[in-house]
Amino acid sequence: MEEKKKNVKKNSYRTPRTKKVELTLENLKNIQETQQVLDMLIEDVDENLNMVGKVGKDVKAVIPREEASSVVGDDGMVEERFIVNKKGKVLPVCIKEIIETDGGIELVMSKRILELKVRRWMYMHLKPGVKLKGIVVGLKDYAAFVDVGGGVTGILKIQDMSDTMISNASDMFKLGQRIDVVVKKYDRDTGRIELSYKELLGSFEENVKEFNEGDIVEGIVRNRIKTGVFVELKPNVIGIAEHVNGIEAGQKVLVSIKKINVERKKVKLIIIG
Repeated sequence: MEEKKKNVKKNSYRTPRTKKVELTLENLKNIQETQQVLDMLIEDVDENLNMVGKVGKDVKAVIPREEASSVVGDDGMVEERFIVNKKGKVLPVCIKEIIETDGGIELVMSKRILELKVRRWMYMHLKPGVKLKGIVVGLKDYAAFVDVGGGVTGILKIQDMSDTMISNASDMFKLGQRIDVVVKKYDRDTGRIELSYKELLGSFEENVKEFNEGDIVEGIVRNRIKTGVFVELKPNVIGIAEHVNGIEAGQKVLVSIKKINVERKKVKLIIIG
């Protein structure tokens, strides 16, 4: 189904969570067989890069290094970056193996199984225009990296964040931030996902209706060039003002709207404070 305004398809993947059930041996076997998802608290990472923790209140669990991700390095091993920063976090995982001991039950868990499950869904359903929910898990100057389900990460390039000129991805997002994104490109052969954000922010024409010439409003400085300073008034609405000393990217400023040209998508501003 498509939204009339933005032509964005609401075919969003959400990692399903197992409803709270008593973690008996019988229930755990059913969860394993149906590849349901459980949350595991990572309490420690051992010297072999196995993640150790628990599921539920007291069921001991471990994620072996080889089950920490479906992505491996040139040496065939899961890279440390997928493991070392996970202590204290809760991870969605699937059951790989159930071990019965004299002291009860211990579980071998897997993020790899979950990631492959998500990738299978994506292979069948992903295409340009599909809307996904994600979490920002990495930031570079040129892009944000967004987990769109089960540890599968897509790239959100800076030019796809906003029509506003942004100098750094951290100007828009923070690590751990939950955002909606739209699939821009999906390569089924490589699994590479390119994402876009700006389609969800409303168009220039829609958002500029909020403003009138002569209004005094607050904006955020996004960039400086020889001809002036770019100030964002609202997502996808940016104006240009003459240079003012001491103004830096990311700074909030008070501006007066001098001229709005809807046809050319241009707004002239005067920085007043």
